[in-house]
Amino acid sequence: MKFVDEVKLHAKAGDGGRGCVSFLREKYIELGGPNGGDGGKGGNIILVADERITTLIDLRYRHHLTAKRGAHGLGKNMHGKNGETMILPVPTGTLVYDLETDELLADMVENKQEVVLLKGGIGGRGNARFQTSTNRAPRHAQPGEPGEEREIRLELKLLADVGLVGLPNAGKSTLISSISAAKPKIADYPFTTLVPNLGVVRYGDFQSFVVADIPGLIEGASDGHGLGSRFLRHIDRTGLFLHLVDFSGMQPDDPYQQFDMINAELIRHNPKLADKLQFVVLTKIDTTEAKDEADKAKAHFEALGYHVFAISAVTRTGTKELVNAIGAELAIARSQQE
Repeated sequence: MKFVDEVKLHAKAGDGGRGCVSFLREKYIELGGPNGGDGGKGGNIILVADERITTLIDLRYRHHLTAKRGAHGLGKNMHGKNGETMILPVPTGTLVYDLETDELLADMVENKQEVVLLKGGIGGRGNARFQTSTNRAPRHAQPGEPGEEREIRLELKLLADVGLVGLPNAGKSTLISSISAAKPKIADYPFTTLVPNLGVVRYGDFQSFVVADIPGLIEGASDGHGLGSRFLRHIDRTGLFLHLVDFSGMQPDDPYQQFDMINAELIRHNPKLADKLQFVVLTKIDTTEAKDEADKAKAHFEALGYHVFAISAVTRTGTKELVNAIGAELAIARSQQE
């Protein structure tokens, strides 16, 4: 399924039904009086978060959403039927903005969370409502109120405990496929990951966490360069992130400079990311030379205060220790939130 994380829509709740002008006319009954019923209420538009949905693809080509209007009132004091509510399932992690004002209307962070996005219009009152002692035969009724209407933008930010960041070909896809059941595309050329991938990592006694593989970042990503520019938002909600650095010697640039560049792009995107816990993961230590370089780098990054892990996702060297450390850190964070 194609990954879509932003859509723009015109949404309108249902209009209220018109009230009815009617008079009772039956044989042997004189001056029966008004009996026009009220119009029905227009349908609401309700958003429902669904953790089974991972993309906004179903809404990409629905440029207009319109709920059903209420039915008009009828004679014999019969009220019009209310318009049917429109239920709109969206992925958990969806933010809803007013397109004109950029006001945040809803943040769908919990499964089955419901938000009334737009309210339907109230039905108009029929002429039976306007009968008084001085006006025994009112000949007017109310029109229904229009339903709420606005241009909206839906933006998906993936909900994951852990985010993987790094340059293209740093080993993110290989790592997530090694520690979870996710099956991202893996190849020996840059930008093999074109969309974020989610994987559930299970460890210990029935414990788990969700990890997101973010497409590779390059310099200038926060300004719109490279594939990572569209997906930086998905790192915002993670509890911690793993910064993967390739020490196999395959990358042409200095890995220390690469590390600083990626961190600078993350902070330019969102300064609050500087406060998130970051594990440094030295990848592709499959050769003696790579292990030696990783040992030197580990000392360097630990001196800067980072938790550092040297791994080979292919042989799974060091991956169990990394997963356990992530689980322990997340357990501490969750206990502090309770």
